[in-house]
Amino acid sequence: MAKLVNKTKVQELFKSYTSNYNPEDPKISLKIYHTHRVAENSKYIATKLNLSEEEIEIAWLIGMLHDIGRFEQIKRFGTFNDGISVDHGEFGADLLFKDRLIEKYIDTREYDQVIETAIRQHNKYRLREGLDSKTELFSNIIRDADKVDIFRVQVEEPIVGIYGIPFEEIQKQTLSDAVFEQFKEHTAILRDLKKTKLDYYVSHFSLAFELVYPCSKQLTKEQGYLKKLLGLKVENPETQKQIDFIKKEINSVL
Repeated sequence: MAKLVNKTKVQELFKSYTSNYNPEDPKISLKIYHTHRVAENSKYIATKLNLSEEEIEIAWLIGMLHDIGRFEQIKRFGTFNDGISVDHGEFGADLLFKDRLIEKYIDTREYDQVIETAIRQHNKYRLREGLDSKTELFSNIIRDADKVDIFRVQVEEPIVGIYGIPFEEIQKQTLSDAVFEQFKEHTAILRDLKKTKLDYYVSHFSLAFELVYPCSKQLTKEQGYLKKLLGLKVENPETQKQIDFIKKEINSVL
C-alpha cells in the first residue's frame, strides 16, 4: 500500500526549494537543519501519541513545511524578527495554499485544512480558539516539536549569528523586571516585554512551560539541551539569583 506522504519526494522538493536561497547564509543553513529536526520531533510525538501511520506521516510533513516562509523572509527582509518583517507562519501558509505550493508535496487535498491551520498557528502565542479536535491535535504537535528544537538551536548554533553579539556580552546584561515577573506565571514570555539580549535569550527557556504533551517533555529531557541552557551563568549576582529561580520553576513542570 502506497504511503500518503512520499518522504523522499518531500525531502527532495524541500532541498530544491531551499537551493534558491544563499546556502552560505548561516540563517538559511540554520533553518534547513531546524526543519529536518522539527519533522523528526513531530514524528516522535505523533508516534508516542499512538496516532495512525497516516497521521504520523501528516505530522512529519507539517514539520517539514512549518518554516517554509522563513527562507523568503530572510531573502526579503534579512531578519527572523516577525515583528519588523512578516509573520512567518502566515507567510509560509500563504506560499503553500494561496500559491498552491502544497500540491507538489502531497497529492490528496484531504488534509489541506489541517496542514494550513497548523502552519499558521505554529508560531502564535496562543492557539486560535474554536479549532476542531483533529486540527488542534496537529497544531499542538508542531508547536511542541518546534519548541523542543528551539532549545537545541540556542545551544548548538553560534550565538553571534542569532543575537548579533557574543555570548559573553549577553552574560553581562540583566533581566528586565517584566520578563522575570512573567516567569512566575509559568507562561511563555510576551515579545513586547523583552528589552535586553538576555531577555531574548532567557525567554526561550519559558517555552518549556508551554509544552502540551508529556512525551514532548520527555523528549526535551532526553535531548538535554534545555538542561544545558538552564546552567546559564551571568556576571550580575542578583541576575544569577533570578536565573536560579527560573531554573527551579522550569524543572518543577518537566
